[in-house]
Amino acid sequence: MVNSQIQQARWRAGLMPVLLAVQFLVSLDMSVVNVALPAIGSDLGFGGESLTWVVNAYALTFGGLLMLGGRLADLVGRRRVLMGGFAVFGAASLAGGLVGSPGELIAARAVQGVGAACLAPVAFALITATYPAGAARSRALGLWGAAGAVGGAVGMLAGGLLTDWAGWRAVMLINVPVVIAALAVARYAVPTDRHTGARERLDLAGALLVTAGTTALVFGLVRTQASGWTAGPTLGTLGGAVLLLGAFAITEARVRRPLLRLGILAGGPVLAANVFTLLMSAGQIAAFYFTSLYMQQVLGYGPTATGCAFLPFCAGIVVGSAFATRLMGRVGARALLVAGGLLGAAGFVWFALAVAVDGGFWLSVLGPSAVASVGIGMCFVPIGTAATTGVAAPETGMASGLLNSSRQVGGAVGLAVLVTVAASATGAGPAGRVQGFSAAFWLTSGLLTAASVAAAVLYGKPQGRLRPAKTLPGEEISKVSGDSVETGVARSTHE
Repeated sequence: MVNSQIQQARWRAGLMPVLLAVQFLVSLDMSVVNVALPAIGSDLGFGGESLTWVVNAYALTFGGLLMLGGRLADLVGRRRVLMGGFAVFGAASLAGGLVGSPGELIAARAVQGVGAACLAPVAFALITATYPAGAARSRALGLWGAAGAVGGAVGMLAGGLLTDWAGWRAVMLINVPVVIAALAVARYAVPTDRHTGARERLDLAGALLVTAGTTALVFGLVRTQASGWTAGPTLGTLGGAVLLLGAFAITEARVRRPLLRLGILAGGPVLAANVFTLLMSAGQIAAFYFTSLYMQQVLGYGPTATGCAFLPFCAGIVVGSAFATRLMGRVGARALLVAGGLLGAAGFVWFALAVAVDGGFWLSVLGPSAVASVGIGMCFVPIGTAATTGVAAPETGMASGLLNSSRQVGGAVGLAVLVTVAASATGAGPAGRVQGFSAAFWLTSGLLTAASVAAAVLYGKPQGRLRPAKTLPGEEISKVSGDSVETGVARSTHE
């Protein structure tokens, strides 16, 4: 008994740093190479638009494989998938720092995305499985959300600093020591996987359809930036994505052990969390892009100064997450989602009004960043809580993969749409660029407002009773609670 308690205390003491490292790394690598792209293109000889694939290769495999990564964690074991994801991510980062051609770097970035797709859903699932509902889980989710937002913003700063001081290869190699340290702690802190019953089979048909469909969707949206929305290849790719995802939905409704049990969305909180995340990510990720362009193209900031200017946004995320953690038990997830979304929307209204050719850091960047970041930070804790409300322990990886997919797809959709809107509103010269940026910020505000409305409407109106997963009689499931590790027999019956 004493040894068991010591083991549990050891797990909880070391687990959170590992989970924060996961969230920080996968978010960092979405943005860290952006500032280094000119140096990469010059050194390796990228031609034309092929340089964008340094970013897109990571986004495609990361977004396309998230559902598969989450479900693998449920079936194979969270510790196994986490350790494997770290190994793949670290090896790809090392390879990316040593490459000698454009094709090799793009391949390394794609493999990084595979590792990230294993890591991200496992980290979220371990939080919900390890920390009991209430204050402990709210604190953990607040830190998890803040780590992701800070990783994205710090990526902008780190990309500039590393490129200026050590060359672009350092942008890739910096991941390696972080991964090694995280692996060492994970071996000590992450609970061993326990499988006492027959291992479930992976829904291979569903895995192939959702991976192909999500990848085609992200790929089609990425292509709109170069080819436009009405080009034949773009329409064909997006149409194929719709067909593949439709076939995935039909398949999941029929198979016995689905990759995504559609009934998981019957609960209002789960549906609200994913719709909110889709809309919020569509605005937030694009806002980073346009703010960076405004500071460099209009205000004349260099890469390092631009990265430093994002630090207040990081601080605001942390403040908002801490605020939500304290209020979660009093006002609930729904109220925090609505309030956080509206506050974020107000910040982007300020951005839309304040960007100007003669603007300055204090009024045009710092002020709106402070308001928007606190609002967005307030949303991470309630999103994490809502996304797993009513979800059975064996399906937390499934729920996590779904939430992370909503985030990645939302970001890709938002960037593609807002780039198009900004381009249509852009005129000649700096003043014309400002017009395009302002239009993008207005639309971002609208997306966050729509997210708040969706949370208010969907959260309190479940579409039906959230049914438990189909579980074989006598099949055991392992549940890691906040204070103990238990193994019990599932009592749900076949539907």
